[in-house]
This record gives sequence, structure tokens and C-alpha cells, in this order.
Amino acid sequence: MHLQPMEAARLAVETMMRRYEAPLLPPVGRFHYHQGVFLSGVYQTYLLTGDERYFRYMRDWVDSVVDENGRILHFDRGQMDDLQPGILLYPLRARTDDPRYETALRTIGEIFLSYPRNRVGGFWHKSDDRCRDQMWLDGLYMGGPVCAEFGKTFDRPEYFDLVAEQAILMEKHTRDPKTGLLYHAWDAEKRMPWANPETGLSPEFWGRSIGWVGVAILDDLDFIPAEHPKAEEMRNIVRRLMKAIAPYQGADGRWYQVVDKPDGEGNWPENSCTSLFTAALCKGARTGVLEPSVLERAQRGYDGVINSLKMDGDDLLIGDVCIGTGVGDYQHYIHRPTSVNDLHGVGAFLLMCAEAARAGLK
Repeated sequence: MHLQPMEAARLAVETMMRRYEAPLLPPVGRFHYHQGVFLSGVYQTYLLTGDERYFRYMRDWVDSVVDENGRILHFDRGQMDDLQPGILLYPLRARTDDPRYETALRTIGEIFLSYPRNRVGGFWHKSDDRCRDQMWLDGLYMGGPVCAEFGKTFDRPEYFDLVAEQAILMEKHTRDPKTGLLYHAWDAEKRMPWANPETGLSPEFWGRSIGWVGVAILDDLDFIPAEHPKAEEMRNIVRRLMKAIAPYQGADGRWYQVVDKPDGEGNWPENSCTSLFTAALCKGARTGVLEPSVLERAQRGYDGVINSLKMDGDDLLIGDVCIGTGVGDYQHYIHRPTSVNDLHGVGAFLLMCAEAARAGLK
């Protein structure tokens, strides 16, 4: 089976719309990144197809978790994961002029100014003792794009500085000088059982967490002025990271759950990280951050994901996706269950399809 990017995206969105009414997307009633990532992909599909049903589907979910006064009904202010869906509020505000969306956006934006930080200034992944002082790669996607767009939308340049600072700190404290890959997490105080007692780093390079980084920074750069003093350093982070992942692309075009151990016992090709890497390669080439030659690698990644898919009647089944996971060792990652058509996987897949279409992949 081979599908063109927008054909694949439409199949995925239609499958999920049949499965879930928008307000029933899980976790039901919570303003959370599971829905935020998936609906970000739905919105990108809307932009490329013009299908108004997709925009309404996104809005219907937002309206189920934001009340008539713009109050977000159920979210944790101290979790990066519960701030990411703010990205959906920008197109709703721009298109409808409904003040509720701006109210909710300002609520989220202001949270970042007082969000807990560790001793080097990095945002905690969550403001509780389980994640105290820890920076996780995932956080760059959960917080960066919503902050960067906040800076542009409301003329708040301090948000550009904040986003750049967090990206640069993350790379500085998680990058492996030997491979150029990024470890999943860093514990600034070296308290956690998984933390290296000397460096505070987690022991492995988890695919999806690394995938969020390139996508997040390229999205940040859509809003941060090109002349910003840290913009070139952010572009360089993407360049270094995309170079670092290149040697680990598998024979079928996909990357693995634990990126640097494709031949490791029990390791397996993982579709969400492959989708995110492919999306970043496509967008990087399209925006001039990366050389056009990376599109050959992107095409292999896209083909690898597409060739792994199955159909069940009219439904597109996106499998080989790791469920959500915390930080751990090699055995922890390779034994995480996989899912079919969960919101992580379909969201990453839709982001890939949108960027693949823009970059001209087939």
C-alpha cells in the first residue's frame, strides 16, 4: 500500500472522527497534550485541504473544555503536558474573534512567567516532587510553540527570549558529545534512580522525545523573528540533531524506539518518532534550515511508516507506536506496550503528512 501524504492524512482524520466525537477524545474533559497533538495534526490537515469539518472538529473539542468565560475547565497549571493544547486557541481566536479564546490564551501565557525552574533556569517537566528539577525533551514541544506564538500574537518579545533560552539549555544539558543525540531527560540535582550520579542524565535516547525537539524548534522559528540574537543558534540545534539521527535510520526507513540501538535485543521500529523526524526533515528543508538533500532521507522515513500501515475496512490503522512513558533504562523502553491509533501516534503521523505534502514528497 502506498498513499500520497494528503490521501493518508484524510484517511487518518476520517478514521478518528468516526471513532470519537470531538468532546470524547481521551482523556475526556481534560485540556491535555494527547488531544492537543492530535488536533494540531487535524488543523494542519485542514489548512492543506480546506475541509471545514476538520476545523469544526478541532473547535468542538476546545469548546468542550473551555467555558463561556474562557476558563479552562480541567488542567494542571504545573504540567507542561497540560499547556500544549493552547496552540489550538490561536486559529480559533483569529477566525472567530470570540473573546473566550484570548482569555484562555492569556491564562496559559502568564503561567510560563512563573513556571518552576531548576538551578540553571530550565523548566521542570512537572511541578511536583516526581519531576522536581528535571528537564525532559518532550517539554520543548509542550511549551515552546505556544510561547513563541504568544510572543508574536501579543507583541511580547520576552517570550521569544524564554523559548530560545529553554531550547539552548535543553541541548546543552542533554546532548551526548559522542553521538550528538539527546538523552530523554536530565535531573539537575541527580536525585532520581534513573539519573547518572555524575551527570544527572537518563541512560537512553528515546525516539519520540528526540522527535519532539526538531518539530518544536522549527515551529518556534515560525514566530521568533529571523534576526533574534538566538535564532541562528536554534537553527543550529536542529541541524546538529538531524545530522545525529541520520546514521540510525533503519533499513525500512524507520527509526527505533531506542534510537542508537537498532540491533539491540527487543528494540523495534517506532512510527511516532519516525513521523516526527520525517516532519522535521521536511520542514527544515522547506524553510532553508536544512539542505534540500535531506528530503531523500525524509522520503525513506515517510515510506517506512506508510508501508507499515494496515486498513480495516475504511479505517487506517497506525500501529507500532509507543504508549506514553516516563524515564527509564533500555528494558523500560523496549517493553513499553504499543498502540494502534492512539492520539500520540495519529498526531505525529498527521504532522508528518502535512510537512511531507508541503515538501513535495510522494
